[in-house]
Formats: sequence, C-alpha cells, structure tokens
Amino acid sequence: MKPLTWKNYLGYGAGDLANNMAFSMQALFLMIYYTNVVGLNPAPVATMFLIVRFWDAFADLTAGRMVDLTRSRWGKFRPWILFVSLPLLLSSVALFSMPKFGGDQTKEYIYMYASYLLLGTLYSLVNIPYGSLATSMTQDPVERSRLGVWRSMGPVFGILLLVLVISPKISAYKKDPERLQSFLTQTTLIFVAVGFLLYMVTFFTCKEQIPHEGKPVTLKETGRAFVVNKPLQVLCVSNFIYLIGIFAVQGAQAYYALYILGDSTKMIYLILASSLATFVAVPIVPKMVSRVGKKQTFIVASLLMIVVGFWLFFMPIELPVVLASFFLFGLAQSMAMSLLFAFEADAVEYGEYKTGQRTEGATYAIYSFFRKMSQALSASLVGFALAAGAFVPKAESQPDSALTAIKAVIGLGPAVFALVGVAIFWFYPLTDDRFREIVSELRARKADESVGAEPSAAAH
Repeated sequence: MKPLTWKNYLGYGAGDLANNMAFSMQALFLMIYYTNVVGLNPAPVATMFLIVRFWDAFADLTAGRMVDLTRSRWGKFRPWILFVSLPLLLSSVALFSMPKFGGDQTKEYIYMYASYLLLGTLYSLVNIPYGSLATSMTQDPVERSRLGVWRSMGPVFGILLLVLVISPKISAYKKDPERLQSFLTQTTLIFVAVGFLLYMVTFFTCKEQIPHEGKPVTLKETGRAFVVNKPLQVLCVSNFIYLIGIFAVQGAQAYYALYILGDSTKMIYLILASSLATFVAVPIVPKMVSRVGKKQTFIVASLLMIVVGFWLFFMPIELPVVLASFFLFGLAQSMAMSLLFAFEADAVEYGEYKTGQRTEGATYAIYSFFRKMSQALSASLVGFALAAGAFVPKAESQPDSALTAIKAVIGLGPAVFALVGVAIFWFYPLTDDRFREIVSELRARKADESVGAEPSAAAH
C-alpha cells in the first residue's frame, strides 16, 4: 500500500469544497432566497427544512446500501463522484431558480419541496461515497487524521467563498429581487463548472487502495455489522448529541452579528476568525494524534470547546475579545470535527474484524444518518431558543431575554452538548493501538485466505 502524498490530501479536500458549492449554498442562503426573492412565508419554509432533512437522513442509508453493492473498474466509491456530481451541482441551480408561477404559491411550494428533495437525495449519492472513500485510501491512523483535517478545510473555503461573494449582493439588491434572482442563477451556474472540476480532481487523485471482497454484503449482514460494532454505536450516539450544539451555532451566527455585535457584516469577521483556526489545526491534529492518539486528542479538543463555550456566553462584548474567543472556539471545533471522520473510518475495520464483511458505504451512511438528525434538530433548537427568549421578528432591537437566548445558543449550547457528547464518547473502545492490532489481524486473515486458495486455483 502506497503512503498518501500531498496530492492525495489536496485532492480529497477538493471534494468537500465541491460538496459545499451545493450544501453550504442552501444552508446559508436558501431561507433568505425564499423569503426575500420568491416571497414565501418563512414558517412553511422552516417546516420544509425539518421534513426534508429527516428525509435526507434516510436517503443516506439507502445511498450507503447502493454504494456497498457497487462494483466497477473505478472501485466502489469513485463512480458515484464521476457520474452523480454534475446532476447534484445542476440541482443547486434549479433550487435557486424558482420559475414564475404567476403568484400561485401552491405551485411554488410544490417546486420548493421537489427541488430541495432532489438536491438532498443527490447530495447523499455523492457525499456518502465521498466520505466512505477515505476508508479505502489508507489504514494508517495518522494519515486518516490528516484526511479528516483536509476534508474539514473544504467547508471553510466554501463558506468563505459564499459569504464574500453573495452576502454583499443581498444588501445591494435588497430592493430589487429580480436582479438578485438573476445574480443567484448566474452564480450557481458558475459553481457548476468550478464544482465539477474540483470533483474531478478528487476522482483522479484519490484512489482506492484497500481491496474489497468480491461478494456484496446483504442487508441483513449490514444490520448485523452495526449491532456488533460498539465503536460505531458509541460514535453515532455521542456525535448525535455533540453536533447539535455545533450546527446550531452556524444557524445563530447571523443573529449574533446583527443583535449582539450590532452589525450583520461582522458575521464575516466571525467566520474569518473561526476559519483561520482551521488552518492552525492542520499541523496540530496529526502531531497530537501521533503522540497521544485520536481518542485523547478528541477529548482535549472537546474540553477546550466546553471551556470556550461557557466563556462565549459570559464574555464582555468587545470585538477583539469576541474574535479571539471565536478563534479558540473554531480551533476546538476544527480539531474535534476533523477526527470524527477518522473514527468512522476506523469503525469500518472493526466491523470487518467482527463480521468478516467490509461495509464502508453502509457504515458511513449510518454515521451520516445520525449527523443529519443532529442538523435537523439544531435548526429547530435555534427557533425554539429565539421563541423562548421572546424574539421580535423584523425589530431593530430585541429584548434582553432574546439577546440572552442568542448568546446561549452560541455559547452554552455547544458547551453543554459537547459535555454530554464527550461523556458518552469516553466509552469509545477503539484506541489507536487496538486499531493497529485489528488491522494486523485482518491482513493475516487475508494472507491465510490467499494461501488457502492457491491449491484450489492450481487444480484448475
């Protein structure tokens, strides 16, 4: 097996940057598009987000099953990136190009659901094989942690690009929704070309090196793989809770910038501060992993997140202090998030060790299912917190209770959810030393099987 190179890391990171051309675009701007350009009521739009996100969670499971059944000359995962990435990017254009139905809101809502369901389904068919690809590129814990770090940089670049390009136009075309519609259509079309190029970089630079068994696993075997896979079970439950707080922060940053900092454009500064932290995490995470292991590194990052989260709630609202605090929060988040995918990849080997079946797609899909559930609940968490704080829509100022609710989502939320999540993760049984033992035993099994098959082959 060849060691991974910088070309492999860059290529893998390019894939998640391409993913975010579609995913972060809708996460950041779809609500304001429907309300300010199309003119839909935000309440049914919010309901649609919740319903479709739950659908996406089940779509991930289906996609994982389809990936595990895939056999091609390009492997199990890369064909999906090759053939489905372009339809995914085109679906983003459709999402932000609502046809004119003559004011018929029934048709507009039907188109809204259909286009968002399409994007979510296609995203599952690309993201599940993309995420699973890391499990087949390497079995080295440090290399997997590096892949996770480089993958975590994709959303950073994607969100920065989207915020810098699109946010100013939302203000500039505030009174001219037709021009904003034209701009968004043109921008998403450009993202089709850029995103597809990035996907192709991933396709050609990230090869599958771990051999797969010839016979696809059955649905029953896939279920059994989860039942006996304690590391995957702990990881899924822990992250389900852990990520609710982190995803909620993403949805609350605009409110924090507008009502706590007093200027919505300062959201760019918040994102820049947390993004800079991601680049700092790139060299830190592999070094810590090589010294103390992935599990201990994750626990350290989580403790930092807990401390900084409580600090964010109580800190004085002075811009230098806020930016420094968001940098520390971004550092903790980047360190933790970059390792989650490495843990998921390790769970694949553990599942193969326990069952004799290798189910990369299904394993990643199960893990992604819990992440999607976290995303759905985090969106609701922001709304419930604002309602509990007596938030006043469209008001220039908010009552103290609403400001407290916003700060609680930004600070106390991730701190409390991280505390519970890392407490569960404490029982994660797969240390790096134990993982190396499992990989060695798997290789020995395959070597024995190869030797055992030689006499049979010679007889023919």
